[in-house]
Amino acid sequence: MSVEAHAGRNRIVILGATGSIGTSALDIVRHNRDKLEIAGLAGRRNIDRLEAQAREFRPPVVAVYERDAARALQERLGDLKVEVWSGPEGQERMGRLAEADVVLTAVEGVAGLVPTLSAIEAGKIVALANKEPLVAAGELLIARAAERGALLLPVDSEHNAIYQALKGHRPEDVRRLILTASGGPFRDHSKEEMRTVTREEALRHPNWDMGPKVTIDSATMMNKGLEIIEAHWLFGVPGDRIEVLIHRESIVHSLVEYVDGSFIGQLGLPDMRIPISYALRHPKRIEAHFPPLDLTEVGRLSFSAPDPDRFPSLSLAREALRVGETMPAVMNAANEMAVEYFLQGSIPFIRIPELIERVMEAHRPERNIELETIQHSDEWAREEAAAVLARWNGTRRS
Repeated sequence: MSVEAHAGRNRIVILGATGSIGTSALDIVRHNRDKLEIAGLAGRRNIDRLEAQAREFRPPVVAVYERDAARALQERLGDLKVEVWSGPEGQERMGRLAEADVVLTAVEGVAGLVPTLSAIEAGKIVALANKEPLVAAGELLIARAAERGALLLPVDSEHNAIYQALKGHRPEDVRRLILTASGGPFRDHSKEEMRTVTREEALRHPNWDMGPKVTIDSATMMNKGLEIIEAHWLFGVPGDRIEVLIHRESIVHSLVEYVDGSFIGQLGLPDMRIPISYALRHPKRIEAHFPPLDLTEVGRLSFSAPDPDRFPSLSLAREALRVGETMPAVMNAANEMAVEYFLQGSIPFIRIPELIERVMEAHRPERNIELETIQHSDEWAREEAAAVLARWNGTRRS
């Protein structure tokens, strides 16, 4: 059932309810209970937060990925009429929940692929807040969405901006898509300075409040590489017509250039509640419950090109898109592992793109783009990343 056709409140499932996107989405629901209601919540292991959310929003069903945590949550919620599902199959069931109009997918990393695919195959309106499913399996997801009549609404601020800027225009009139980037915490660092970056410094984003993995992706600018691939699949624009500009103020969330030289963009505060609310109530808008953008206070808007030498992840993502087949899935998995290794202290910040490149060089892409092929490539890439790390450790010990 489409959101527009639903006469009452839009019924929402949130996959990744305990993360930053999930909690922002629930804040929107909290202020718009006459327009939105929660049909289901899903998380991985944070049952303290899930319990609090379930008690406040009273969904009929909650899903927890880790089975022990799910059993514990079921006991805690014994006084409520809430069913608790567990394991990956619980997340998948939540994606296709019959009572839901909109499924917000905010599961971190490629772990969101299967529940996202489940929601698409159920013909839902899918509000995509994580990049990795489209990066790893864009061809598959776009084909299934067309077959099932599912609507994919981007929640990333950049893709949400492009989605709005394309409204009412012909695809053949588009010259370029321009993704804006804050540049992260190291936009002014030299390559030498980036060799000594600490975990704490990398997690200190200048503009946005995000989870650790997304914040590190911003610091390496891999987030923009992932967004190039995502934009290619969402909007059908070739990678060589998708560009990235550093925009320090994070006010212009992206732009579309048309063949007549016109640029259309979307402006707003760097607050994820804006694109989330647009997706949850699409095609209607929800009145914001926070201060409006004051352009006189912003004062100026600046743009500059990213330095590919200091941020090689952009080139790696473009190469993965050029090669296609299973290479984007491998690049994505290698990046997830590299970020995890950095956060654990196993590799320095400067070696994140180097590890990704080593894994990509070892991969032999496969053409058969099915879920099993993508999952196999993802697993292979994680094993290869571990092997690269082991070789590096061996070199350091010698």
